[in-house]
Amino acid sequence: MSTFDLLLQQTINGLSLGAMYALLALGFTLVYGILELINFSHFNVFMVGSFVALWTLQALGISGQSVILTGLPLVGVLLAAFAVTMVFSGLLGVAIERISLRPLRNVKGPAAMITTIGVSYILFNIILLTVGADSKNFPNPLPTARFQIGGAILELREILIWVVSLVLMLGLYLFVQKSRLGKAMRATAQDPEAARMMGVEVDRVIITAFFLGSALAGAGGLIFGLYYNFTSFIIGFTAGLRAFTAAVLGGIGNVPGAMIGGVLIGLIETMGGQFIATAWTDVIIFSILVLVLVFKPTGLFGTLTPTKS
Repeated sequence: MSTFDLLLQQTINGLSLGAMYALLALGFTLVYGILELINFSHFNVFMVGSFVALWTLQALGISGQSVILTGLPLVGVLLAAFAVTMVFSGLLGVAIERISLRPLRNVKGPAAMITTIGVSYILFNIILLTVGADSKNFPNPLPTARFQIGGAILELREILIWVVSLVLMLGLYLFVQKSRLGKAMRATAQDPEAARMMGVEVDRVIITAFFLGSALAGAGGLIFGLYYNFTSFIIGFTAGLRAFTAAVLGGIGNVPGAMIGGVLIGLIETMGGQFIATAWTDVIIFSILVLVLVFKPTGLFGTLTPTKS
C-alpha cells in the first residue's frame, strides 16, 4: 500500500474515531459552558451507555451479526437502539445533576468536581461488580459491505458512524442556535444571574445541558460498540480522556470547537499510530493537552471570558 493510500485509510479511520470523540466531548463542553464544571462522571456515563446499547440490541433479537427474533427492519432496530440508549443516558445525566451536584451548586471550590469523580467511580464499580471484568462481544447486524477507494477501504459501518454523528451534531448546533431553550442556554452560559433576572429558568437550562450531553455520550457508547465490536467497564477512561482532550483542544465551552477538536484527536490518534507507533499514541495526545493548557488555555476556538461569580 502506497503512502497516499495509507494516509487515506488512516483518515477514514480517524474520522470515525473523531466522530465518537466529538459526541463525547460535546457533553463536557455543554456542562462546562453553563456551570464551569468539569464533569468527570461523563466518562462512565459513556461506558454505561455502551452496555445499555448492548442490552437493547440483545432485547431486540440481535446476536452476533444477525437479527434472529425481531421483525423490525435493520434501520428500525438501530433507531430503536439509539433512542433507548440516548434517553437512558440522558436521564442518568439528569439524575447525577439532581442528586449529586445540585446540593453543591453554591459551594465554592472543587467540591462539585470531586463529587463527579466519586460518581464516576460508583458507575465504574457498579458495572464491574454486576457485569464482570471480561470484555463483552457487541452484536453488530450491519452488512459487511466495503467500498474500495484507491488502495483504502471504506466500510458501511464507518459511513453509518459519520451520518449518525453529523446528524446529532448538526441537530445540537441548530438546537443551541435556533431554539428558545438553546438561546436560554447561551444566555446562561454568558451570565447566569443576568439570565435569571430576564426570566430564564436556569435550573431547566442546567438539566437540559446534562440531558443532552449525556444522551450524546450514550450515542457515542453505541457507536463505540458498533465500531470495535466489544464493550468493557474500562472503556470510559480511555475514550473519555481523549474526548476531554478534544474539548480542551477545541475550546471547552465552545460547541463547534468540541466537534472539530474531536475530529482532530481522532486523526492524530490514527496517524500517530500508523506513522510513529501505537504505543506512543497516548504520549502524543496528552502532550497536546499539556501544550494547549500551557500556551493557549482557551483552546483553538475558545475565547477568554470573565470568571462567573
